Amino acid sequence: MDILADIATTVLSQLQKPTLAFLLGGMMLAALGSKLEVPTPVYKFVVLLLLLKVGLGAGISIREADLVSLAVPAAAAALTGIAIVLLGSRSLARLRGVSPMDGMATVGLFGAVSASTLAAAMAMLDADGIAYEGFIGALYPFMDIAALVTAILMAKMAQARSRNVIPQNGAATMALGGTGSADNDGPSENRTLVRGILTDTLQSGAISALLLGIAIGVLGRPEAVYASFYEPLFRGLLSILMLVMGMEAWSRLSELRKVAHAYVLYGLSAPLVHGAIGFGLGMIAHQLTGFSAGGIVLLAVMAASSSDISGPPTMRGALPEANPSAYVGASTGLGTPVAILSIPLWIWLADLFIGL
Repeated sequence: MDILADIATTVLSQLQKPTLAFLLGGMMLAALGSKLEVPTPVYKFVVLLLLLKVGLGAGISIREADLVSLAVPAAAAALTGIAIVLLGSRSLARLRGVSPMDGMATVGLFGAVSASTLAAAMAMLDADGIAYEGFIGALYPFMDIAALVTAILMAKMAQARSRNVIPQNGAATMALGGTGSADNDGPSENRTLVRGILTDTLQSGAISALLLGIAIGVLGRPEAVYASFYEPLFRGLLSILMLVMGMEAWSRLSELRKVAHAYVLYGLSAPLVHGAIGFGLGMIAHQLTGFSAGGIVLLAVMAASSSDISGPPTMRGALPEANPSAYVGASTGLGTPVAILSIPLWIWLADLFIGL
């Protein structure tokens, strides 16, 4: 009972913080039919500034980090993204009423990372005075790209097998837009597919802004503009983003009515399962390199989150057959709010196992 009381106290105190309060406020406004609207250009500008802030902070910290301290958490992030997709391919993608293509697109988004959720977690840790590694933002691409590439490759391969275009030693060209010529072998076509996915993902707006911030942070000296502009604006801009995400999440719930109820179950439960995977790998990194408790929390949050910026356009381009109502509805409508609301749980667990 004491443990449940501690969890309830932690959750209640965090719900009163601006980050979660604005998210719940946005959902409440949408539920009441409010006509409040944040213009799309403003929303995109807010997202751009937040991503640059996270990237700059990560880049500045990378300059001072040793290779092992960064490499182990980066490997844990990539493994987390792959593990989430593999787990989803054995669960959601095989449930009745879920097509393999829709299922893999959904698990790909849930394996990828929500920059806004990561920013929200950082703000909550900062408010509580919980330290974490400054290079955490640099882990974002490792998990994001690993999950998206794995999900899209598995979906393409499953589609090819269903069309009987991958013989024992033959080509995989039909599903990839080729002619089925014997001159092209499967591994070569798969490498081409991977390169295309990597290019599309790296060129997406979210990843591009994040990587630009990291590069400037590592190679330049942006400390002055970071401290005078990005850092002071961070929490205010984040509150606007949380408001928009709350309204968007509520509106997306209606899309889930068009698809199987399995997506509702997955959207509610997956963030907790995935967060536990990230938390466990974070604990391993803690034992190997002294990865901080705050870092473990943020790794769990990244695992619990689902991509809301870079992932959907990547899936639309790579898997046009997949139904956006399924993968966007499940991730934005349910996965994102559950992931954000679960942040206090990871903070409590880190405090329980390590101490904050």
